[in-house]
Amino acid sequence: MAKTRKPVEDFIFRGEKTGAVQVAFLTDIKLPDYQPRQYFDESKLEELAQTIKQHGVLEPLLVRKLANHNQYELVAGGRRYRAASKAGLTEVPVIVRELSNEQAIEIAIIENLQREDLNPVEETEGIINLLAKRLNIRTEEVSPLLHQLQKQLRGRSANNVIGSSKTELIQSVFDSLGLMELDSFISNRLPLLNLPKDILEALRAGKIEYTKAKAIARMADEKTRIQLLEEAIASSLSLSQIQELVKAEQEPKQESELKTRFDTTYKQAKKAKKLWNDAKKRKQLESLLAKLEKLIAESR
Repeated sequence: MAKTRKPVEDFIFRGEKTGAVQVAFLTDIKLPDYQPRQYFDESKLEELAQTIKQHGVLEPLLVRKLANHNQYELVAGGRRYRAASKAGLTEVPVIVRELSNEQAIEIAIIENLQREDLNPVEETEGIINLLAKRLNIRTEEVSPLLHQLQKQLRGRSANNVIGSSKTELIQSVFDSLGLMELDSFISNRLPLLNLPKDILEALRAGKIEYTKAKAIARMADEKTRIQLLEEAIASSLSLSQIQELVKAEQEPKQESELKTRFDTTYKQAKKAKKLWNDAKKRKQLESLLAKLEKLIAESR
């Protein structure tokens, strides 16, 4: 069943009043060093800019004060900030909050995760960064921890190496975000980060769906894979079309590998004296040969 996204305010403001809306000069708002969202669709930004020209910025930006009290750092509202700049605005509505570096980053991650148009790569990276903040560990430690947790939850781990408090904290993040189940995230989303660079970039830019991206990544030859990615984007190939092309590319290689295995096994079998001298093994070999002869006869 599809998860329901919860209102951003449930996470950002924790039920507190959002505070009075103020007006700030766009030039006084600085972009943060860390931004969960890396890719912005230029055509959609232009559409938003045109809307802002007509109606203004309808949803205030969330900012925090910098050491210089005349300046702010953007916490949430990156698209609105960029679109307002494109629209030629000099002032924008803001809500100012006193936030630490850690709080500002966490809110930025959560705010972005609640956006419907966030691409799957940045969504996955956002969840990993949020978990790292909540668990107080490095981002590169999150994936191994989640894989270990999955084994533990599925009963495949001999020891309860991850404590109940950590498990509950991780589960609470997924429950509160309402985006997807923990097990699904580990199985289907974490592998995205291991995709080849060119496929990851296409995903970030929203040029291809992640199911298609994973199918293309199964193409072993890099040059052929790049060509398939370009064709899939240019011709809007369906997932089934991509899978057929990947299969067609792989079949000759699989046939060649199978023939090599057959030849190698045949040579090894001829040299294996114990195989021929052992009556029980010889009987098994006879049974296998009968099956092989039948298979060959049916293929004629």
